[in-house]
Amino acid sequence: MITRAEVEHIARLSRLGLEEDELESLRHDLSLILDYVQTLGELDLAGVPPTAHAVALKNVFRPDVPWEGLDHEEAVAGAPDVERGQFAVPRIG
Repeated sequence: MITRAEVEHIARLSRLGLEEDELESLRHDLSLILDYVQTLGELDLAGVPPTAHAVALKNVFRPDVPWEGLDHEEAVAGAPDVERGQFAVPRIG
């Protein structure tokens, strides 16, 4: 069972401002979640292979085929401001 102090600590780390009723509700919910995780940890998984997905996946990416890109003039043609052949942007800070 998770304590109220632990919930307050988690909320502080998460930068959450919680009301009194929210603290108690969250304490109850987190306790249920942790109890469930503990139950899962007690399962005998010997012989069950580790998996990343329930079904097999295949690569759906397109083939990596090189193609000719834009030349420099085409690349900067639509820029609102170009300085010394480069995109000019406002200074930050």
